[in-house]
Amino acid sequence: MSGPEDVLFSPAVKAEQMRLGSRTQFEGRAWKSEITDDLRQFLAAIDTFFFATASSDGRPYVQHRGGPAGFLKPIGSHMLAFADFAGNRQYITLGHLKENDRAHIFIPHFATQQRLKLWGRARVVEDDAELMERLVDTSYKAKPQRAIAFRIEAWDINCRQHIVARYSEAEIAPAVNQLTQRIKELEDEVARLKGG
Repeated sequence: MSGPEDVLFSPAVKAEQMRLGSRTQFEGRAWKSEITDDLRQFLAAIDTFFFATASSDGRPYVQHRGGPAGFLKPIGSHMLAFADFAGNRQYITLGHLKENDRAHIFIPHFATQQRLKLWGRARVVEDDAELMERLVDTSYKAKPQRAIAFRIEAWDINCRQHIVARYSEAEIAPAVNQLTQRIKELEDEVARLKGG
């Protein structure tokens, strides 16, 4: 039976690691497949990720997924799910998952310069009102059409190298608000000094 390391590293990958001298740094490492408190906390802040699937003949497809913070939700010890919102109507991901359930979630978090990689198997869930109720934020404007459930086989957060720090509007809003308030205070002080 294969474990998380075999999900991450195929025999060809392991051979390349051996050839290029990095194999020993991965041997014996305890790769994770269960959702930890740290992973739960990380996911609660996420509002965007990339979802990769492949057709039965291996043709890959990567799709951006976005929503309110925390929309990629843990729903068990090894399971995540998210609402699938109406989009461009190409349905490539849905078609791929009908013929090949292997999937990958890649989450770059630019503000903290982290990247989370999750390997697993996904399935489309339709007509499950209870699950949709758990997944949908009613204040979010997009229309959910179905859910996608993702069973984690392995995950890893690694290397901050080459991730340029970027911040969302929500992440910089407190600093901007503080600066705006300070500018107002200084303008009021200048006006008071000029008038007096």
